[in-house]
Amino acid sequence: MGTEDPNRAYIPSRPAPSPFAATQGIRPNILNRPIVGPDASAFRPTPPPPQQNTTPFSSSGPAESGSAIKPNMHPASHPITPFSSSGPVSGTETPEFRPSYSARSITPSTNAVPPQSGPPASGPFQRFPSPQFPSTIQAPPPQASPAGQQFFPPQTRPQISTAPTGPPPTINSMPSGANIPNSSVDSSIFAPRPNLQPSFSQMGPSNFVRGTMQSAYQAYPGKQPPVVTQPPPVKSAAFVPHQENYRASPPAGPTPYLSSQGGFGAPPVATSTGPFSREQMRPTGSGPPMGPVQGLIEDFSSLTLGSVPGSFDSGLDPKTLPRPLDGDVKPKSFAEMYPMNSDSRYIRLTTSAIPNSQSLVSRWHLPLGAVVCPLAEAPVGEEVPVVNFASMGIIRCRRCRTYVNPYVTFTDSGRKWKCNICALLNDVPAEYYAPLDATGRRSDLDQRPELSKGSVEFVAPPEYMVRPPMPTLYFFLIDVSVSAVRSGMIQVVAETIKSCLDRLPGSSRTQIGFITYDSTIHFYNIKSSLTQPQMMVVSDLDDIFVPLPDDLLVNLSESRSVVEALVDSLPSMFQDNVNVESAFGPALKAAFMIMSQLGGKLLIFQNTLPSLGVGRLRLRGDDIRVYGTDKEHTIRIPEDPFYKQMAADFTKYQISANVYAFSDKYNDVASLGILAKYTGGQLYYYPSFQSAIHKEKLRHELARDLTRETAWEAVMRIRCGKGVRFTSYHGNFMLRSTDLLALPAVDCDKAYAMQLSLEDTLLTTQTVYFQVALLYTSSNGERRIRVHTMAAPVVAELGEMYRQADTGAIVSLLSRLAIEKSLSYKLEEARNSILLRLVKALREYRNLYAVQHRVGNRMIYPESLRFLPLYALTLCKSTPLRGGYGDVQLDERCAAGYTIMALPVNKLLKLLYPTLVRIDEHLVKALPKTDELKNICKALPLTAESLDAGGLYIFDDGFRFVIWFGKMLSPTIAMNLLGDDFTTDYSRVSLSERDNEMSRKLMRLLQKFRECDPSYYQSCHLVRQGEQPREGFFMLANLVEDQVGGMNGYVDWIQQIHRQIQQNA
Repeated sequence: MGTEDPNRAYIPSRPAPSPFAATQGIRPNILNRPIVGPDASAFRPTPPPPQQNTTPFSSSGPAESGSAIKPNMHPASHPITPFSSSGPVSGTETPEFRPSYSARSITPSTNAVPPQSGPPASGPFQRFPSPQFPSTIQAPPPQASPAGQQFFPPQTRPQISTAPTGPPPTINSMPSGANIPNSSVDSSIFAPRPNLQPSFSQMGPSNFVRGTMQSAYQAYPGKQPPVVTQPPPVKSAAFVPHQENYRASPPAGPTPYLSSQGGFGAPPVATSTGPFSREQMRPTGSGPPMGPVQGLIEDFSSLTLGSVPGSFDSGLDPKTLPRPLDGDVKPKSFAEMYPMNSDSRYIRLTTSAIPNSQSLVSRWHLPLGAVVCPLAEAPVGEEVPVVNFASMGIIRCRRCRTYVNPYVTFTDSGRKWKCNICALLNDVPAEYYAPLDATGRRSDLDQRPELSKGSVEFVAPPEYMVRPPMPTLYFFLIDVSVSAVRSGMIQVVAETIKSCLDRLPGSSRTQIGFITYDSTIHFYNIKSSLTQPQMMVVSDLDDIFVPLPDDLLVNLSESRSVVEALVDSLPSMFQDNVNVESAFGPALKAAFMIMSQLGGKLLIFQNTLPSLGVGRLRLRGDDIRVYGTDKEHTIRIPEDPFYKQMAADFTKYQISANVYAFSDKYNDVASLGILAKYTGGQLYYYPSFQSAIHKEKLRHELARDLTRETAWEAVMRIRCGKGVRFTSYHGNFMLRSTDLLALPAVDCDKAYAMQLSLEDTLLTTQTVYFQVALLYTSSNGERRIRVHTMAAPVVAELGEMYRQADTGAIVSLLSRLAIEKSLSYKLEEARNSILLRLVKALREYRNLYAVQHRVGNRMIYPESLRFLPLYALTLCKSTPLRGGYGDVQLDERCAAGYTIMALPVNKLLKLLYPTLVRIDEHLVKALPKTDELKNICKALPLTAESLDAGGLYIFDDGFRFVIWFGKMLSPTIAMNLLGDDFTTDYSRVSLSERDNEMSRKLMRLLQKFRECDPSYYQSCHLVRQGEQPREGFFMLANLVEDQVGGMNGYVDWIQQIHRQIQQNA
């Protein structure tokens, strides 16, 4: 992303196949009836309040509509392949992707459903306020907290409105201060909405454009919105939030879904439990629903989908659909429940409530596991504390080798401690002994970070070393063929290396070496006794040997002047080179022979498809015959086993490979990226690289790679409590044993995902513990062990698993599984596997409440997963999975897959749902510099309706900026930002700071965005409205909520999910 050629012809080779199976029509709505029976006497209707609209998300725009089909016709349903994660794991990071844009779109259709009641008394689409029932008030029993009550009276209008009940309540059954956070739930009844009558604009004999209060394409007056062949639908509300007109009173007894009472016992801890004793913090038992009122409490959010007579409209207002405009939302209740857990930046569970049985796991359907980022960057003041036990040795369990942590308990007056993982009693060494107070708390607890903090770093004693700690080592393998010279890559790489020599970690221990190659291999003698480097050329590619092996890898501080002379001369040394060949495979073997004694980081700069010697590759990306067949996946996996074998050899000798791929032609990134995938490395992809345009991006990302803190020759293991274990791992590593990950190099930009399974049929414990241990060598040569410990409750109810779900962790694990599936199956099957899991999960959740509640035609979902359907859609539209041959170039697709496999959660969510903000008003206003980032208007939905022709917008996905200039934007703003170039073709204009306050303010703004996440550098792409194909390529194709390239929009996606949920509900 960012170095694409947007001016290439934008003509897809063939229509993109629809990624989702067609589904059958919607069943008729289930009528909402008044409450009858023995419970009816407790409720009395009150007169409705004056009609008003207090919904903060009310919309004046038109609802999306689909293509019209006959009501009695049901499309054929295609089979959906179950999700699997077979095939080789792939991953690493790429800086930018190139999306494709197509003017073609397919609007899915829905079947008409009958209205819920008879026609209104006046007007074809008149709305009437419904009688509303307040909750009754009863005295709450002990240990029951108030919960919201909502009732649905008979509907007297043909439209279907949404009826959300707000975020799910967490019932507090313990005293304040216990491990269960308090929460309150307000019940709301939606207010009546005014009638919105659509107007018509004739477009032809059978088509018309639907008009309402504002155009669906504000920035595109000449663009037609989707057309239908039926009368226009009437707007109805969707996702009506809480209103304060009514307040629910406490229920008469425990709620039927009081699952939070069943599994949130306080784990044994070594620190103080606050003002409550352990007896007070014991969890109360959960029982069956009691009392007549509780059966109607809705502990979920809902969305009603339907249509009005004579229309196929979904009844949804797209503006009110849930969107993650605030980015990654970390679960807070779990952190409050277990304050001594490791921070969520290091480890996140897909659900913080662990199922207690295999049957519960089988009903979960979503991935069950964790995402770990062991070296995540911590804010200032929250660094991981370092503990040195010195001669005493690290305190560990004798049996399971768990490190001492906040959840171990001390007994026998402090002489023994009980392991929280395996429950073994261990002796406390005399040097570590401390007496206990009356509450069982160690007297030195405040001075022991390992007993009070979930994340800690131990200094490892000599017995944790199999060899002396390796020095920091960087080896550069640089392609110097003609394409590398002409693109300017060699010049930028050489300048960046020289500028970073003083900042390389490792101080005086740092080692460095170089090899260049084209059709031959060039070694460089850079020992300190020389004044100039000596180049030695080896042309025998079949029998590689290393001349002067002791002088090719040198200490940087001793040979600094020779190293600088080499990097200064590299660009001029090959400026006249016209060699088009690439002996990459033999050069790779030569680098391995030099580095195998010490290990280190190998930085590969590859610009030409390997063509000579071992590891040569062939052009296979243009073979369109394999697309859509069972052999389609073979072009996305390495063709030659040489690279995977080299990766295994690298890992064995503690060598990590980072691959920088530059090419405007096919470079077989699928094969090259495997080097980074299995060595704990990273892949950077720069298609169509030109130094005049993209040098800042390469310079920044290479400098960060060289200077960021790195953990060397590392291994990582995750220990689990009794009854659970991790079964599969996903990311960039080599699996040394069943649970030991070999990581030659680790840094803060890498995350690893893993799936969890139950070993026992039934868990008998109330709490499960996890401990991540990363043993590594720091850049200063110190052996350390970073430990992250986490506790999670065991629950017996599926509803509690959903309430404690973490959308970010689920999406992160789901994306890795889908990408791995694409390496063994067709892309369509990988996309269908995402949809299938989502439908199964929401259907199972619906079944939890279908008996007690009148869910009718509503799509219900847990509040914790309100963004999951949208993230699933964006994942299906992401570069690794979307479309087919004509949508994404093969190298670009593979590079994007490697990137997502290694991204931490927050970076992945930003990539899937980027930020879109309007900045023209901000640039005009005079605001203090310190408040610039805070005063920018809120992020906007990723849809064309968000773009105003008179506005200036920034699109940021974490890898690039797209700055969109509306065609009605004030010429003064454009001239201040671009100077005299504001009227020319924007593909030839580069953004730079100009001598005016508006330009300086924009550049400061972009810099602040980059500082928020420095792992990648966002290069700027300027786009003018209507400038095709550039606008469609950079902006419109990335508006993931719209229908683009034959893939569903957000509203159609919700309809499709709801239809499939109802099929077997």
